[in-house]
Amino acid sequence: MTAPLLPPPLLPPADWRDFLALTKPRVMTLVVFTGLCGMLAAPVAIHPVLGFTAILCIALGAGAAGALNQWYEADIDAIMRRTAKRPLPDGRMDRQAALHFGVGLAAFSVLLMGFAVNIPAAAILTLSILFYVLVYTVWLKRRTPQNIVIGGAAGAFPPLIGWAAATGDIALLPVLLFSLVFLWTPPHFWSLALFMKSDYAAAGVPMLPVVAGERMTRTQIGLYTIPMAAVAIAPWPVGLTGAIYGIIATLGTALFGWMALVVTLRTRAGDADAMKPEKRLFKYSILYLFLLFGALVVDRWLS
Repeated sequence: MTAPLLPPPLLPPADWRDFLALTKPRVMTLVVFTGLCGMLAAPVAIHPVLGFTAILCIALGAGAAGALNQWYEADIDAIMRRTAKRPLPDGRMDRQAALHFGVGLAAFSVLLMGFAVNIPAAAILTLSILFYVLVYTVWLKRRTPQNIVIGGAAGAFPPLIGWAAATGDIALLPVLLFSLVFLWTPPHFWSLALFMKSDYAAAGVPMLPVVAGERMTRTQIGLYTIPMAAVAIAPWPVGLTGAIYGIIATLGTALFGWMALVVTLRTRAGDADAMKPEKRLFKYSILYLFLLFGALVVDRWLS
């Protein structure tokens, strides 16, 4: 006679901080900022209440994408040191709760954007969530070293959403801002992947340093920095921004290019602790986007 199967032990109710952690608040900060700057750079003013609602929807949509990403990747998050303490791999939350939270948050953000702001902004927000969850997380990340290249589009949508929330359409400037974030993502993320290579290898994630080696990754960082620099400066010579943005973008991009060149030309570092140039590039790349998007808004207001 076989023993009866016992139900799995119930996890304690998740704390509100665990739900907040699911939304990846650090990543959300940059997403919200670029979306806000896209909205403020638009040629028409949006009502403050509608503007606040649009930014709230962008934040909720980004949080939903982060939650669904962690729901799907709980197995590999448990292997990697950088992610092992997240709510799901650490056993502080049930996967079903994370799934329901992510889906509910996504639906609410899109519906609120559509009803309160406008349909174009809601459509782009929907596309950004689906792209991050289905294209990057489910399809690309575990299958190809080009995952972050194609998947980088997901994080590039917020300026388009912010602009569309204010104007109801899309123009050349937000397309350039989208392209900037899209081209910025590979050097930004690969600089992180270089000193997190062992974690990705252990989790079986085919990040470029794992499958192609450090030399190829460094070369690709340098190659992607070139078109990124061109797109970053482009709004000034084509007359979409003034000298304030142009000068700050030129100087900030020159520093990014120098740091990327140091990483590109560097020989194999040997271990993560020795990778100071890579860590500096990763940290500066975040500041770089804040700097450029902030300069864009200041330029708009003072021009």
